[in-house]
Formats: sequence, C-alpha cells, structure tokens
Amino acid sequence: MGDATDPFESLQQQVREAAAEIDLDDGVVERLTNPERILELSLSVKMDDGSVEVFDAYRSQFNGDRGPYKGGIRYHPRVNRSEVKALSGWMVYKCAAVNIPYGGGKGGIAINPVNYSASEIERITRAYAKELRPIIGADRDIPAPDVNTGQREMNWIKDTYETLEGTTEPGVVTGKGIESGGSAGRVEATGRSVMLATREACAYLDRDIQEATVAVQGYGNAGSVAAKLLDDLGVDVVAVSDSSGAVYSEDGLDTRAAKQFKTETGSLSGFDGATEKFSNDDLLTMDVDVLIPAALENAINADIAERTGADLVVEAANGPLTPPADDILTERDVAVVPDILANAGGVTVSYFEWVQNRQRFAWTEQRVNDELERYIVEAFESMIDAYENRSVPNFRVAMYTVALERVARASKESGIWP
Repeated sequence: MGDATDPFESLQQQVREAAAEIDLDDGVVERLTNPERILELSLSVKMDDGSVEVFDAYRSQFNGDRGPYKGGIRYHPRVNRSEVKALSGWMVYKCAAVNIPYGGGKGGIAINPVNYSASEIERITRAYAKELRPIIGADRDIPAPDVNTGQREMNWIKDTYETLEGTTEPGVVTGKGIESGGSAGRVEATGRSVMLATREACAYLDRDIQEATVAVQGYGNAGSVAAKLLDDLGVDVVAVSDSSGAVYSEDGLDTRAAKQFKTETGSLSGFDGATEKFSNDDLLTMDVDVLIPAALENAINADIAERTGADLVVEAANGPLTPPADDILTERDVAVVPDILANAGGVTVSYFEWVQNRQRFAWTEQRVNDELERYIVEAFESMIDAYENRSVPNFRVAMYTVALERVARASKESGIWP
C-alpha cells in the first residue's frame, strides 16, 4: 500500500496547481510553497534501565502570515524532515480553507511509542517540550495532538512549558484534557468534520446518504469517530480496517462494537461482528459508495486509484492520495473531498479551545459542535463556489484556490521586509 512519493513534493504540486488558476507571482508561489523555518533536534533521554537513547525530532513552521503557527505533534517511526514540512504546509492551507486565524506548523519524533513505557514517553515528551519552549506560545506556535499523541502528551507539554516559564498559559497547546483547559468536543472533532464533509458532498452530488455504503481505511480516532457518526446518520459502514487488515459485513458493521473490540484487543483482527476479513488494499478497491482513507499519507497510489470502486473519496488522513492517484480519480470522475477541508475539524475545534483559554470561559459541547458545523459547511460552500465558477478540474484545486488566495492576500498586506 502507498508508494515512495515525497509528501512535500505532493504539497508543492497541489499548491502550484491552484496558484496557476489565480495568477500569482512566481516569487510569491515560491515563498508559499516552502517553510519559513525548521527546527531539527536530537533528544537524549534516559530509559528505565538507565541507558540513554537518542531520538530525531522536528518542528516545522511553514507560514505565519494569517496568525500563530498551528499544527500537531506525531510520534511515529516514519517521522522525518520532509514529512513535517509537508504536514506543516497542509496546515497553512487547512486553516485558510476553514478561515481560522492561524498559520501552519507541524512536529514529531521518530519513535514507535508502543516500544516504550509510559514513564519513558513522558521523559521523551518533556525533553522535546524543553527544546520547543523558545519557539512555542499562545501567540507564537500552538502544538496539538496528532498520530500516536493525545491529551496525555499535550498535558505534559503544557506543564513543562508553564514550569520553565513560571507562568500559566493553557493556550500554549490544544487537545488537552478538560481539567487542564481542554475543550468539550475536541476528541471527536476530526471525525465529525469528516462526517459533515461526507454529508455535504452527498447532498451536492444528489446522492441519498442513507442509501450509501462506506468503507473506512484506518480505525484510529478520526476513522472510528467518522464511522460512528455516519452510522448514526443511517449509513451502512460495511468495512473498516487497521494495520492488522480489514473486516467486512454486507449488512453494515456495528461501528461502536468494532471500536470497543480494537480498544480491548489492540486490533480489529478477530472482530466477531464481521463476516469477512481481507487486506487494506482490498478495502481501498472495494465496491462502495464512499471511501474514507483515515490512516497515513500516500495510502492510495496510481495502481490503487485505477481499481478504486468508490464514487466519492473523503480524505480523513493528511495527503492519503499521491498526485498521480489524484489525477486518475479526476479522470474517472471520482469526486474527492480534500483533506484540508474534510479533516479540518480537529484544528477548528483547537481554535475554539484556544479562544476559550484566552477568554477563561468554557463553551458547552453543543456550542462547539454547532460552531464546527457552521465552519465546515461554509468552507464546503466556498469550495463549491470556486469549483462551479472557475475552470478547475476537481474539488481539491477549488479548495486550494480559496485557501491560497487568503494566504496570499495576508502575505501581500503584511509585506516583505527588510
């Protein structure tokens, strides 16, 4: 599954394709397709047995023209310089797509967290936070959870920063636990925006969502929440997968039971609510109405795109399609709701959390969900307006033209100096 496509090259290609539609100066395009700065770290951390391990870690600050840098921190063996550059760039255009006042950043540590104890993960996280301390802050750069990180890690980063700074600054990170200044609705936010994007796309394409069949590749937070919320709309989620493979039921899976089984056992393998088990590649090419790739980037390459059976792809993951795959799906008239819209719920509710932290006032979960729906629906409508009124080939280019215009306008208004 996937291929060797460089995610940063994919990002640059996507932005340049949109830039060609709005006639931006070449110098501006060059500036908006490269990060402003990247911090590279070697973290030396003592393990439980007294030995010392060194971990490669990064933080990319791509563009701050529209506000503080914003983006998650992931713990994964594949984390590298190119990946964080790409992810920080996608964050710039994701924030602009939903029109929240942030720039884009991203960070991570090259580590497989399952190989380390909780106390080791805490020391690694605090070592990372200590190095990030000079460049993060509520008005500078605001990290958040990503792959293999969550409330626990954000709470540790917040505590490390506040302790070293001798202050209280809950807005330095988002995705925290409620008692540490987190927001209601944050945990489900990314999956909720995927559900909303799917609902809006089906309505636009004149398809009855309650008659739709859905397959979800990746059953972590985003994928499982999207599956559950689509299930609640009456959709038949017929297949879901994780790294152990995919499970299937023609009549629709019990999405909550599948998540509970994965939580208890660590994988979907052996889930007795399914009638069949097969590979992830088989899930990506099965005959369903909607495919939701919710794992890592480059999951769908050109070969898989040629065989994809879905009529609509909604990107819950960041960069799950390679550029050749994108071109093939466009040629095949398969609609794709791009990641910078579909999975923007996480950063949107992170923005709400940041606003609440600054106000020292907590919103209800209903208010959070209502505001999120408004932002996602308005962003979808702006994408459709661009799609219908510009000569663009697909939804992705349409959404990027909207986002890129906003970033370019902010850049022009700020000017370049000295």
